[in-house]
Amino acid sequence: MTSVTAIASERPALARDLLELTKPRITTLNLIATAGGFGLAHSHASALTFLATLVGTGLVVGAANALNCVLERDVDRLMARTRDRPLPAGRLSAQVALFFGLGLAALGVPLLTLVVNPLAGLLATIALVGYVLVYTPLKRKSPAALLVGAVPGAVPPLLGWAAATGRIELPGLVLFGVLFLWQVPHFIAITLYRLDDYARAGFKVLPLEQGLPAARRTLVLYLAATVAASLTLVPVGAAGSIYLVCAAILGAAVLWGAFKGLRPGADAKWARSFFMSTNFYLMLLMTALMVDRFVR
Repeated sequence: MTSVTAIASERPALARDLLELTKPRITTLNLIATAGGFGLAHSHASALTFLATLVGTGLVVGAANALNCVLERDVDRLMARTRDRPLPAGRLSAQVALFFGLGLAALGVPLLTLVVNPLAGLLATIALVGYVLVYTPLKRKSPAALLVGAVPGAVPPLLGWAAATGRIELPGLVLFGVLFLWQVPHFIAITLYRLDDYARAGFKVLPLEQGLPAARRTLVLYLAATVAASLTLVPVGAAGSIYLVCAAILGAAVLWGAFKGLRPGADAKWARSFFMSTNFYLMLLMTALMVDRFVR
């Protein structure tokens, strides 16, 4: 009886640890971006296609995150923000996590390919392979990993567009560009306020390789490019005046926060605050896109 009770009590904990491997916050942001790309496409795609797109994307993103946790379990032990993850904390074995990640991929890619369309499955596969097999090992070798990793990170809105239309078109590519550029200041901000963690782990990040002033300037540059790219969704026909006003206001606000980082007194507290603001910026930008799409 005791052993049965123990097994029963372990199941919720196992489920929580497996869910944690998928990095739910990151997965949620990817799903919001995917839904945004799908919703912006002027298509007659069915509700089933939309649901399959979200489920398939969630499975593939979860797979990429779980496999990333397997590959980085040793360095995760060295970082304060990751040492309590299931693998470094010893709550899960690497074998279980590996099979879990591969299982999610084995479900997600066929779902997107067969139920949605082959292009959606191809984009998901490219993102999965790029994130796990290229970006993850490159993080310990070069700060260029940031730009490499931004490619699979920018796929979700393009995947959403391709899922709805079966094609890659200019508005979808602009959405891809917005997400690609946005990831650079977003990631630089987290490295600035978690600099000691990244140094202990041996990751080759911009602030450690080129210094704090250069990293902050790069952050502002890429954020300005992100805001500019977000506004081009209007001339390419993907958004209208409601979105334009919202994007301009959101862009000005987040840029104001970024410029504060150029001041001599900017510290880890500013970097953490700015990192959080980039999350809100993206979510509100995608929300404005969707509202604009359905009001027009």
